[in-house]
Amino acid sequence: MKTGCFFPTSYIIQPMSAALGLFRLQQVDRQMERARAELETIRKALENDAELKQALSRLDEAQSGHHRAQQQLKNAEAGASAQRIKIEQANAALYGGNVKNPKELQDLQMEVASLKKHLVTLEERQLEAMLAAETAETELQHATTSLETVQARLGNEHKTLVERQSALSAQVEQLAEERQAALAPIEASLLQIYDNLRSQKRGLAITEVEDNACAACGTTINASVQQNARSQKQLAYCPSCGRILFAN
Repeated sequence: MKTGCFFPTSYIIQPMSAALGLFRLQQVDRQMERARAELETIRKALENDAELKQALSRLDEAQSGHHRAQQQLKNAEAGASAQRIKIEQANAALYGGNVKNPKELQDLQMEVASLKKHLVTLEERQLEAMLAAETAETELQHATTSLETVQARLGNEHKTLVERQSALSAQVEQLAEERQAALAPIEASLLQIYDNLRSQKRGLAITEVEDNACAACGTTINASVQQNARSQKQLAYCPSCGRILFAN
């Protein structure tokens, strides 16, 4: 082990499988790396065609704009829906007969009026978001049509590459969402350990125990360390390569 690189035999965490969480995160990260590497290879193969490059750039911008517009519309719809629920609840309290105090009734009336006023603003935002989403959808259709026209001219070879590029871009976007979900239960301190190890170990921070050995370096793992690798309260490290061990 290199001087200055210290790997503890265990790391106490909250009662959950930190090794499993990190292992899943690494699986997603490695998939993303492979997809991005292939995207880069495709980009280099296609970059010499200026017309195709322009069409791809336009489509990429249109896809990003469409995604943003759809997300903004979703948020606007959720905001307006939540406001309507608040109004329904306030009206139920106002007309339900449970509130008798005149001052409380007056306060409820004012609250309902305020909620309705804000709902108008939210519905205006929702309408704006709908119009923006329609515009983004139209631009995406135009960009797609433009790219298809260029593809037809270039022939099957470039078309196949572009189709693969589109599929990989969608995959990367999906993996980014999966990564966010995988990150959620992981403590910041453990994520730092993971990131440091990935940078030191060529992207492989955590490895499985297979046939009583570290799958990365082949070192035999004794029963005690294997038990720690299965623990919900500890991280265990390979005594040779220093990677985090994961055992089923």
